[in-house]
Amino acid sequence: MSKFGVLVMGPAGAGKTTFCSALIQHLRNNKRSCFYVNLDPAAEEFVYEPDLDIKDLISLEDVMEEVGLGPNGGLIYCFEFLLENLEFLTEAIDPLTEEYLIIIDMPGQIELYTHIPVVPTLVRHMTRFGSLNVNLCATYLLESTFIIDRAKYFAGTLSAMSAMIMLEVPHVNVLSKMDLVKGTVSRRNLKRFIDPDMSLLDDDPAETDGRTASADKSGADPAGAESVMGGGSFKQLNRAVAQLIDDFSMVSFLQLDVQDEDSVGAILSYIDDAVQFHEAQEPREPNDELENPYDDTDMA
Repeated sequence: MSKFGVLVMGPAGAGKTTFCSALIQHLRNNKRSCFYVNLDPAAEEFVYEPDLDIKDLISLEDVMEEVGLGPNGGLIYCFEFLLENLEFLTEAIDPLTEEYLIIIDMPGQIELYTHIPVVPTLVRHMTRFGSLNVNLCATYLLESTFIIDRAKYFAGTLSAMSAMIMLEVPHVNVLSKMDLVKGTVSRRNLKRFIDPDMSLLDDDPAETDGRTASADKSGADPAGAESVMGGGSFKQLNRAVAQLIDDFSMVSFLQLDVQDEDSVGAILSYIDDAVQFHEAQEPREPNDELENPYDDTDMA
């Protein structure tokens, strides 16, 4: 029996837990079942209490205190511990039916998805390559305010593409917190960021400001942050990253405003299509009254 799930990922502050809460509310409004899994061992506050919480197995606070690791090292330790105790996931998820959407809230350290094979190993266990047989879709959130800084935008897009390659599951990329940029970026300009394109660097305001600043501060420290971020090498790096993304043509974004239920519903429809949720649902049996609205006395 197939199961269906969405892995909510993205850098810290992208709004992953907020999106999970909005998704749960939308599913409840539409009388759909869901199973909420928190895999962030540092998360403390939730709008909806998780049905399964990694902190019941291990917490980042305990690891940092007892093992003496920092936040990043502690997160890696927590996930390695989870991989050694996969029955924690299996026992909770295995009984779920195909009517449920499993929502998995992940931590914001992107090295877990892009540098270290921890999350890819977890994904293989959960999907058809493992024992749980979950049709899994990864949803990568990138904060929409990144579009104001083209270097951040392309760096975030590169991280999303790296996660797509590493995880090897259907992928939905989302620009979150659209309500924060609606007043500062025109709708026409927003559309340019849906499909990342190298031409976005041609009219980058930061490059224009950088040229003006370099003319005014010709005596600035060449090793200073402003000089490095506005220097020719940094611009070449940005163009190389943008060209790589353009060459692969793997990443495109959907727009999300969690305060708009229609926006949340649109993201959910893409997730449902990616995991083929509706194709697996059995057709509902019609009510007897609707199937035969006339009884024998009416026919006489």
